[in-house]
Amino acid sequence: DNAEQQHEAARPDAGEVAYRAEYDWQDKAAKPADQPDKAPKPVKGSPKWGDIVLRVVAGLVLLYLFLPIFVIILFSFNNPAGKFNYTWQGFTLDNWLNPFKYPPLTEALKLSLNVAAVSTAVAVVLGTLVAIALVRQRWRGQSAVDTFLILPLTAPEVVMGAALLTLFLDFSWPAGYTTILLSHIAFEVSFIAMTVRARVRGFDWTLEDASLDLGAGPARTFFKVTLPLIVPGIIAAAMLSFALSLDDFIITYF
Repeated sequence: DNAEQQHEAARPDAGEVAYRAEYDWQDKAAKPADQPDKAPKPVKGSPKWGDIVLRVVAGLVLLYLFLPIFVIILFSFNNPAGKFNYTWQGFTLDNWLNPFKYPPLTEALKLSLNVAAVSTAVAVVLGTLVAIALVRQRWRGQSAVDTFLILPLTAPEVVMGAALLTLFLDFSWPAGYTTILLSHIAFEVSFIAMTVRARVRGFDWTLEDASLDLGAGPARTFFKVTLPLIVPGIIAAAMLSFALSLDDFIITYF
C-alpha cells in the first residue's frame, strides 16, 4: 500500500502534463527550424615547452641538412673570376644558358637516370612481393630473411661494392651496364621491402577474405583490393630507391 501511494504521488497530474507540453511547444516555436545547434568550441591548450623545443631543434636539424644544397644552388649563379668557385663574385645566368654543353656529362646523366629507372622498376616488384610474403606468411627461416634484408642497410658501401665485385669476378662476368644494374637492384630491394613492409603491417586482411567470399579470385583480389591500399607505401619506396640509386657512386665505381 505504501508503494502504491508513493507511485501515485510521483505521477504528474493532467494539468502539469499540459503545462509541460505547452512549454516545449513554445520553446520549439521560438527557435528557428533551420538554425543548427552550435557546436561546442574546442578548447585549445597552450603549447608545451617540450613541443616548442622539439620543433625548434627539428627545424635547426633540417636547416643543417639542407644548407649545403642551398649553397650549391646559390653558387651555381656565381660568376667566378678563375677556375674555382669558392667566393661570391657576382650574379650571372651564363652557367645555365647551356646545361648540356659537355657531352660526357650529358651521357653520364642519361646513364644514371637509365640505371635508376630500370633498377627501381625491378626492385619495386621484388621488394613489394618480399614485404607481402614476410607479413602474411610465417616460416622457419623468416628470421634469416630479415637479417639478409637488414645487412645491405647497415653494411658500408665499400664493403658491399667489394663483395659484389668479387661475386662478379668469380662468375667471370664482365663489368658493365648489367653488373651495375644488378648491384643497384641488390641494395634497393632491402630499402623497398622494409618500407612497404611497414605499410603492409597495418593492412586489414579481412578485406581480402571478404573479396574472396564474394567470388573474386586471388589475382583480382590482389589488384583490386590489396594493391590500391598499399600503393602509397610502394610510391614512397620507389622514390626513395630512385634517389638512392642516383646518389650511389661507390658501389657503381667498383
